Amino acid sequence: MWLKNVNCLQCFYDILCHYLILVPKCPFTGKDKVIFLTKEDYEKPSTIELEEEEQPAGLIGPDGEINWNCPCLGGMATGPCGVEFREAFSCFHYSKAEPRGSDCYEPFQKMHECMQSYPQLYGTSEEDDKEFQEKMQKAEAESAAAAAESAAAEAGAAQAEAPPSGAAEAS
Repeated sequence: MWLKNVNCLQCFYDILCHYLILVPKCPFTGKDKVIFLTKEDYEKPSTIELEEEEQPAGLIGPDGEINWNCPCLGGMATGPCGVEFREAFSCFHYSKAEPRGSDCYEPFQKMHECMQSYPQLYGTSEEDDKEFQEKMQKAEAESAAAAAESAAAEAGAAQAEAPPSGAAEAS
């Protein structure tokens, strides 16, 4: 009669299966399978074939997408500066600029500023900050030079396509 007080007979049956060691007879077990062997079974070579394990996903998936759950990121994508990290890393990963990532100054600067707010977590030293600032200034100068070079090349191409000013008057 005490079974009437159990709200969920399935839950009760699960508890019985697991706590009374009825797992092999329990039809509601999870992903694990318990196999009991006799001494004779133990002495025979195993005939059980295991499924091949999936290869763990890396940082960049086969489709080219970033796997933010990759342990190689060490929690950077989910920490207090996770949003800034993801924006900067995404910018670099999808960058078409030469050199790669040279168009990502702003997101990396925001990430750096965020990380400076949490020195106990990300660590910092004035030397590292000085080195970072020098590298960022150099990258910014290179990016500006590349943009100026590109603009000059476009202007030269536009002049080459335009007819000479005397030719337009003659017709």
